[in-house]
Amino acid sequence: MNKSNQLGLAPFDASDYLDNEEVIAEYLTAALADPDPDAFLIAVRDVAKAQGISQVAAKAGLGRESLYKALKPGAQPRFDTIRRLLGALGVRLDVVSPALETGDAAGIGLG
Repeated sequence: MNKSNQLGLAPFDASDYLDNEEVIAEYLTAALADPDPDAFLIAVRDVAKAQGISQVAAKAGLGRESLYKALKPGAQPRFDTIRRLLGALGVRLDVVSPALETGDAAGIGLG
């Protein structure tokens, strides 16, 4: 047993809890809000692991090893790769104005 696991507990693996669309969407949204770009890549990797790396890679038109390389911390995958991965995971990115998100749309000239 190593020092970091003195209680004998299994290491935490987020992919064990990513079992429905709402949880996955909230997890990816929280990771995207993190200023560290690796946080989002790690979150996408966790979701891919939860859904099956090989299946996600095939749906995205990537090889399994290419998927691992694209999602490792420090990687700088192309936007098209991320878009295809998100599509394979059954999610998409939406751009929302912070004013609209909080319901404070006064004075921005919409509608």
